[in-house]
Amino acid sequence: MPRIIEVSTDTSATLEETIEALAGIDFDPTCDERTQQAAKCLRALTNNRTFLGDMLLDQIKHRHREVGQESGYGPQSIVLSSLTGNALLRANIWPAEDDLCFKASGAKSFVYGIPHDHNFSFLTSGYLGPGYRSDYYEYDYADHAGYPGERAKLTFVERSALSEKKLMLYRAHHDIHSQLPPESLSVSLNVMHVDPAQHWYDQYGFDLEEERIERVLSPNSTEAFLRIAVATGSDKAQDYAEWVGRHHPSERLRQASFEARCVRLTQQHDRDALWREAEGAGSRMLTAIARGKREELAARAR
Repeated sequence: MPRIIEVSTDTSATLEETIEALAGIDFDPTCDERTQQAAKCLRALTNNRTFLGDMLLDQIKHRHREVGQESGYGPQSIVLSSLTGNALLRANIWPAEDDLCFKASGAKSFVYGIPHDHNFSFLTSGYLGPGYRSDYYEYDYADHAGYPGERAKLTFVERSALSEKKLMLYRAHHDIHSQLPPESLSVSLNVMHVDPAQHWYDQYGFDLEEERIERVLSPNSTEAFLRIAVATGSDKAQDYAEWVGRHHPSERLRQASFEARCVRLTQQHDRDALWREAEGAGSRMLTAIARGKREELAARAR
């Protein structure tokens, strides 16, 4: 499960002071010293019991017509800072089942009941309320190829809640949790570690009953652009997609290259040949997916 970080301080900091302090730390979740420093900053902000309410009231009163900074996450996320070095501050609102927004939007809008890992590390602190509950698991990312349906080697740890002032480090590609609504409306604060390469690493959704990887939760814009470019029929796009399929370091983008090209093929033997190429491309994930595609083609031909 996420590492519990013990921080004992009654110091309170403003949002501006926290942003400035984080800028001088160079937060590195693999370094205990820097993680502890970032955790102290987060605890000091958590100790400030009025900053978030004051900020939200200010937004309601004076800035409701302005275009805010996009969070890129969901309806409950509030970005508290721009990128500060390699860290980003945000707040997350977690409604309870009796709250109107939960009833109107449903559990999945708030990622409840969707077991998942993360492709980034982050510190989190319970700021308000009893906190969301989670069933926590651990797994070894490197042991998995990452294709839907793959058996996942999960270890259950415990069920616990992110109570007020509890502070934890979620480790990228290691900690899995299935979140449950809190008993009452809750808020958490996060210091997120931002790595430029993280978008090339997958985040997975899991099927806990079957103990399998269910799907990838982190598609990126490059994948969408590649599929659209190939669909236009451009020779340049086709040439580039062929290069991606053979050489790109991202297995997920290589998969998208084969899938995009396959759509344009009308003959079964051409599709089979393409997936045979993918099967021998030197990727465990591509090999598994390509075998499944070829089996589907063979079944249709019977």
